[in-house]
Amino acid sequence: MKESLLVDQHGRRLNYLRLSVTDRCNFRCYYCMPEEGINFAPRKELLSFDEMYQLSSLFVGLGVDKIRITGGEPFVRNGIIPFLYRLSELDALKEITVTSNGTLSAQHQSALKEMGIRKINISLDSLNAERFHRITRRDSFDTVYRGVLGLLNDGFEIKLNCVVAENKNIEDIIPFIELTKDHQLSVRFLEEMPFNGSDTFGYSGWDHQRIFDHISQNYRDINKLINEDSSTSVNYQIPGYLGSFGIIPSFSRTFCGTCNRIRLSATGELRTCLYGPPAANLRDLLRSGATNQDLQQILLDAAAKREKDGFAAEALSQESVHTSMSVLGG
Repeated sequence: MKESLLVDQHGRRLNYLRLSVTDRCNFRCYYCMPEEGINFAPRKELLSFDEMYQLSSLFVGLGVDKIRITGGEPFVRNGIIPFLYRLSELDALKEITVTSNGTLSAQHQSALKEMGIRKINISLDSLNAERFHRITRRDSFDTVYRGVLGLLNDGFEIKLNCVVAENKNIEDIIPFIELTKDHQLSVRFLEEMPFNGSDTFGYSGWDHQRIFDHISQNYRDINKLINEDSSTSVNYQIPGYLGSFGIIPSFSRTFCGTCNRIRLSATGELRTCLYGPPAANLRDLLRSGATNQDLQQILLDAAAKREKDGFAAEALSQESVHTSMSVLGG
């Protein structure tokens, strides 16, 4: 296996690209954007699929072997499936995964299976239709839940991502754990993050330790699983349950020391840390005539300058902490 040439100043190799294909979404989750939406980028400012493929090829040539497709909601962008077919043909790319809200994934299930995309993360913050509606501002719970079960029955590896917050979905934590009893899936509980596209964010205090304490009050035995070095979640399993659960300290940022991720937004912004400022805009460079060699050097330089952790990166950023996650690219 080729080692990534994208190495930061702390010796971490970046081999995982999170590629946002759109900033648009058919949900309005409170923790991502305000109910009225955001000022979405004009279509001409989005990377074309040809540009995305060219840049993805450059990343893979430098040792990136995993690409996660994010948004916004990836499946709302026309042309996404032909692009994924093309991407899947990159020889050195070992894995393509997708993060979705689950409303449209069932429509593309056979195509995803055919091209070998078998791992899908679904954002699902409640197992109660009323709470789901309050969180997403959309009445789509049945569609999403049926889609999750359909993917599981078709052999897909599913992770459910649940953002935990006071007065939103605390009642759902234990039902999510119970969902893993008979279903071979993983539920990951995430701390809230301050990227909601407005200035009304208030962190509710449900950090990773509080989430775990809440779960441990309901289960006598919890087995801690062995995690990959670069895992963002600490993973567990209730003895006898088919599935597992994990907790992601996305606000506390305790996983930064082993982070292997680099991000490219739908408008071409390159970020070596979600909390930090853009290192470059690859769209602008592409459209101004930069060569592949030029772009490769920019990627190498950006990786080399990556900060130690999300707190150090955030200190450099001039952006509002309330930038929408849909713009940042998940």
